[in-house]
Amino acid sequence: MESVQQLTDFYSHVAALRHNERPRVRPVQPAVKMLTMRIAFLEDDPDQADRILSLLQGAGHIAHRFQRGRALLSNLQGENYDLIMLDWEVPDVSGYEVLQSVRGRMNLRTPVLFLTHRDTELDVVQALQAGADDFLIKPPRERELLARVAALSRRTREPAPATVLELSPYRIDLERRQIERNGVPIELTRREFEVAVVLFQHAGSVVSRGFILDSVWGRGDTTTTRTVDMHVSRVRKLLGLSAAIGLRLAAVYGYGYRLERTGTDAQ
Repeated sequence: MESVQQLTDFYSHVAALRHNERPRVRPVQPAVKMLTMRIAFLEDDPDQADRILSLLQGAGHIAHRFQRGRALLSNLQGENYDLIMLDWEVPDVSGYEVLQSVRGRMNLRTPVLFLTHRDTELDVVQALQAGADDFLIKPPRERELLARVAALSRRTREPAPATVLELSPYRIDLERRQIERNGVPIELTRREFEVAVVLFQHAGSVVSRGFILDSVWGRGDTTTTRTVDMHVSRVRKLLGLSAAIGLRLAAVYGYGYRLERTGTDAQ
């Protein structure tokens, strides 16, 4: 068996050399985990919240819990999420009122999943008509909850994530972890590369510092938004992002950043 493995490694090495590639000793991981969702979760019951948060985090998602509807609404004004999970009956502003604000005044298209004890047909219809994307009765079955979350993820994301991002004059190869400008490779650190990927994946949209922080460093990291600003500044400088090339990285005061076209390219 050992000789078979040695032959396999040898032929892999030769194949890599034929394509002018370095032999890979392990698979290259994508810069950003494409299936990970950043979730805002409204729940005031500690036991329910701990159970569901543990389930979401165990599945690889990044979950932020809120106990009050007003606190969630305030947070949504300055943060990006892939999914909002709402309990109906919470203190101050109810989950239903949060949903009305999300779809009305705030005009957010973020998927919303209701997770509540309310189980009458009227409740379900009322939530869906107000703009909810799905509805689950508490306590949810664990596999069903994760399946519903995954289904909402598929609705809002590409079914087969691209391994190459192109936004002239830039080309980002996610597998090789390489960025080129007009065909010339640009050297970046691992964190700088991942920050750049997040910005290019959301080109044209405002991305919050918190979203970048969670996407690149992870939920439990102690890194501050100041570190995010420093990395973004480095990315801007190293990539040469400016109005002169028709693509700039603009700071949105008190919120985050937006990678945007300028001049005639913006049309």
